[in-house]
Amino acid sequence: MTATPITDRRAREIAADDPAAHDLAALVAAGEPVVVRGLVADWPLVAAGRKGPRALADYLLDFYNGHPVVGYTARAELGGRYFYDAELTRLDFEGERIRLDDYLARLLVARDREDAESFYVGSTDLDLFFPGLAEANPLPEAGFDRALRSIWIGNRTTAVAHHDMSNNVAVVGAGRRRFTLFPPDQVANLYPGPLAPTPGGQVVSMVDFRDPDLDRYPRFAEAVAAAQVAELEPGDAVVYPALWWHQVEALDSFNVLVNYWWNEAPGFMDTPMNTLLHALLSLRDRPAGEKAAWRAMFDYYVFGDAERPAAHLPAHARGALARLDELSARRLRAELLRKLNR
Repeated sequence: MTATPITDRRAREIAADDPAAHDLAALVAAGEPVVVRGLVADWPLVAAGRKGPRALADYLLDFYNGHPVVGYTARAELGGRYFYDAELTRLDFEGERIRLDDYLARLLVARDREDAESFYVGSTDLDLFFPGLAEANPLPEAGFDRALRSIWIGNRTTAVAHHDMSNNVAVVGAGRRRFTLFPPDQVANLYPGPLAPTPGGQVVSMVDFRDPDLDRYPRFAEAVAAAQVAELEPGDAVVYPALWWHQVEALDSFNVLVNYWWNEAPGFMDTPMNTLLHALLSLRDRPAGEKAAWRAMFDYYVFGDAERPAAHLPAHARGALARLDELSARRLRAELLRKLNR
């Protein structure tokens, strides 16, 4: 679990008193991961964690409203890595709905055992389950009340390398974390697994970073050459753009992470993952010549200058080529659904 990082290349670091640390959106816009040392060093959550696991559990439970959370438990021999069974048809860990106080009691009892199971409460809505916790531990950046705020709680666990479709500020409240990050263009070199099921909602890398099988996954060596590592202490944060792949290791017996997900795209836009699934249905298995032609079509209509396809048309004739708003997006979605359900 505390194995040597796969690369010595470290993500760029700045201190919390650097003026750049107060514009997290600008850090994301720069296109590379950035570690902000001590960004939330004064959080009460961080202070509780420094007092020890029991004090940290008590602090969390002071805000917990009693709604059952989803707790994941994995056998000790898996080393905290949440993944698949040998056939890749089911996950190798169990999930249950349980009160957090009961789940934390299990974690605290097991935390000093060498043969302890791994316990993991992942991506739990902070505002829904812990009202007031975010306000008591504010992110020092105006405007992040619009972000989706989630909390992650557990012992020594590994979230296998995956990507998210939103920008992320990941803040360590307690314990140590290691993020291993890869730019989006490394997708092929990370050998993504099945689209479903997935350990946490997103496709994950098939490569076990603890012991990479380069005979089976030879291009992973290229991914390693592009990787960056962020080693985080309590109070530190890492900021990175959407679609960057990241493996997250929690390195202590009790760890808490809070993250803030946001996207600059308007809320009425659909998720690109739906587009990818539709492309598998409609494009992937066409002849190579047709696929090349459609690549040019997508470059023109989607990936190129957004104004160009409609620039030569009068405004009243632009239809779906005009800049989208909530109403036109609703109409386009309805038309697409009609075609899909034909």
